[in-house]
Formats: sequence, C-alpha cells, structure tokens
Amino acid sequence: MAQEYDLVILGGGTGGYVAAIRAAQLGLKTAVVEKGKLGGTCLHKGCIPSKALLRSAEVFSTSKKSEEFGVVTGEVTLDFLKVQERKSKIVDQLHKGVQHLMKQGKIDIYEGIGRILGPSIFSPMPGTISVEMNNGTENEMLIPKNVIVATGSRPRTLPGLDIDGELVITSDEALQLESLPNSIIIVGGGVIGIEWASMLNDFGVDVTVIEYADRIIPTEDRDISKEMFRLLKQKGIKLVTGAKVLPETLKRGETVSISAEIDGEAKEFTAEKMLVSVGRQANTEGIGLDNTDIKVENGFIAVNDVYQTKESHMYAIGDCIGGLQLAHVASHEGVVAVEHIAGEKPDPIDYSLVSKCIYSNPEAASVGFTEAEALDKGHKLKIGNFPFKAIGKALVYGESDGFVKIIADSETNDILGVHMIGPHVTDMISEAGLARVLDATPWEVAHTIHPHPTLSEAIGEAALAVDGLAIHS
Repeated sequence: MAQEYDLVILGGGTGGYVAAIRAAQLGLKTAVVEKGKLGGTCLHKGCIPSKALLRSAEVFSTSKKSEEFGVVTGEVTLDFLKVQERKSKIVDQLHKGVQHLMKQGKIDIYEGIGRILGPSIFSPMPGTISVEMNNGTENEMLIPKNVIVATGSRPRTLPGLDIDGELVITSDEALQLESLPNSIIIVGGGVIGIEWASMLNDFGVDVTVIEYADRIIPTEDRDISKEMFRLLKQKGIKLVTGAKVLPETLKRGETVSISAEIDGEAKEFTAEKMLVSVGRQANTEGIGLDNTDIKVENGFIAVNDVYQTKESHMYAIGDCIGGLQLAHVASHEGVVAVEHIAGEKPDPIDYSLVSKCIYSNPEAASVGFTEAEALDKGHKLKIGNFPFKAIGKALVYGESDGFVKIIADSETNDILGVHMIGPHVTDMISEAGLARVLDATPWEVAHTIHPHPTLSEAIGEAALAVDGLAIHS
C-alpha cells in the first residue's frame, strides 16, 4: 500500500537527516530513504572517522616528544587496530544518536534505494518514490507532496587510475586499513589529501603528495598555502606541486608506481600504496532524475537559491548540487529548503559567510574572501597578520607555528576575510564567522576583550594589526 507524506528525503546523510528533523519540527509528515546507514558519508566515511584518526595521530606524534614537556614515557608504540577500534566506537555512538533523533521526531526511515518515478496512477506529477528495500521485501511506494534529493557524493578518480581497493585506494578504503603502509603516494594536495598526508605522516608513514596546481590547498589564501607547505615539508612530507599525473604510467606489483610530468619532464614515484584524492562527484545516477525535468549541469543538480530544482516541488541539497561540499553547508541548505517548503521565507545562504576548516597538523581555517579574491572584486585592502609565536598560550601548548590574517576593506573598514593556520584554529574560526555575519570591523573585533592566556588572543591582535596597532609585535 502506498504511503503518503508531506516530504520524502532521498539520503540520510548530514543534510538529509537535519532537513528531516527541521521538517518534523514544522509539523510535516516526513520520511527518509537511505540505502546505507543514517549519517551518510560524513558520519561513516568522512568527517567523523577521519577526524578520529587524526586525533590518534596527533596524540601519537605528541607522545613521541613528551620529554619536551617534562614527561618521560619511554618508547612510544602504536596499536593501529586499537586506533581503528576507537574510531568505530565514536562512529557507532553518533550513529545511535542520529537514530534516536529520527525516532524522537517520528520520522519514518526506509532502508533501501529510492528512485523517483514519472507521472503515474499515484500522482500526475513526477515525484512518487519507489523504494527497493534492502531486506528484499516488496518495493515500497511513497507519495510525497515534496521531495528533497540529498544523495551526497563519492570520491572522484582520474581516468586510468582505477581503484582496486588494495594498492590504489580512495579515502573510503583508507579509513578501513587494518595496518599502515610504510609509504604512500597521495594524488591531490587539496583539503582531503593534505589531511591524510598530515595524519599518515604523524603515524610514521613516508608520504609523498603530488598536486597538479602550483600550490597545495589551492582554494585557500596563498599565504596559508605557503605556510602549510613550509610546515608539512618541515615534518618530512614530500610535496610536489605543478605536477601532472600520467595515469598511463601506473604500474602495480608488490608496490605501486606512477610518473608525473613536472616542468616538461617525467618523474617516477613509487610507494606501497597510492591514495587518490582529487575531489568528489555527485551521486545522481540511478535515482530517477531522467523521469523528471530536473537539470544536471557538470554532474551536479541545478537549483535556485532556496534549492528548488526545475520541478518546483522537488529540491536538492548538499554535495549533489556542488558548491561548498561541506557537512555544515548541507545541513543549512536542508533547513532553508524545508522552511521554503513549509511556506516560510528563509534567507538564502551567503556562502562567503561559511567557515571552512582543514584538520591537518597544523590546522587551517578560513571565512570570507582570500586576498586575491578581494582584490579581484575591486576592494582596496588593509591587512593584519599576527603570529602564534607571540601568543603565550601557544608557547604553553607547545605549538607556536602559524598566524592569523585579517583582510579588511580600507574604505568601508568591513572585514572581508579571515585566514588562520596553527593550533586549534578550527575551533577559533567561528568568532571570525560571526564577525562576518555581523559585518564587523577590525576595531570591533580588537575591542572584544579576549581572555588571557588563550589562543584566541591572536585574533584580537591581528585585528589591531590591520591598523598597525598590534600590542605584542
């Protein structure tokens, strides 16, 4: 028997389940269709498990230099199976939490693959959902008034770099490693590649990163990229930029090797494993989009500023629409879509107000425009930089590399961008994000009294530095 709903969401990842919770709050009868586990990529194959591994890597790395803190521990060893066990416990705990939230919101969950059907006896418009249930029972038919597609994304690869799950892997397979390789080549020096490079290096793996662009993390401010390059190289990571990987040279055996073209010459690289980290592609296949007028452009679902597709009763959010493929972005897109469905008037998301984080060691975080972007937009700039080495808490913590950079408009005095690299900056960036949302000036941030001693003092000092008034420089 077909079930009727106000809203059916295809995908129970971060965007999907947050949208479902908001829909339930607004009184909409809601169902979520998920072929895997609630929580999606972020909880099971991305944000949470990778950060759990990064934390273990950080503890291991810190333990090896504990004598600097006066703590003599003897030889420090790594039990990688226990590292993986801890990661799994964290994921399981959070998974149970999401299940509880679904039950609390009286949200129906269908475990299976959902496909959008065209006009039928059930509805004159496309949007009826046929669910192929995982348990093999008869397909369920869901008749929603509205649909949100939140099917997420998966690791992308390069033509010719076929993933075998053993020698050539993506982050999905890397998260399931039972033992660490002695060496690894990482193809791609973007956010995910750099996080894995940092983590594996801290675990003691010999890491080589091959990046096509002229710098690592090329979407970040150039000063951040430069400092990250310096600090990772100092840790012993081999970083190769301006390198075009040649997939046809890939060789697999007891090891894996590949050549890259650098300055017109081919250079070969060899390691025990290769991790391909060249971005993510949307999951749009096999979900019935061809039964609708929904447009897919450059592999992503096209939407307006409230996430409606060309079918006005059908919306799409998260990684499958491209843009900033971040869990917190997907969640907020889901809230905007649901509120629009419910007849409210949500403000469209200004993506320049979204904070971005890199959880490597050192961490990096940013919000707003890079220096180059601000100049391209015609702004006249004034910039303040302040190093962590002048911050007492950073010295106490034992991590004093890095800095905070604040970019402001010299005419309006508005803060245009904030960029950080150093200890715990992913936890500090929200202050900068709030400053952007409130259209704050450096003066206002500087005159927010930052407690001493804290790492956040670097933000206040960088704000003073915009006008040449930093106290401790």
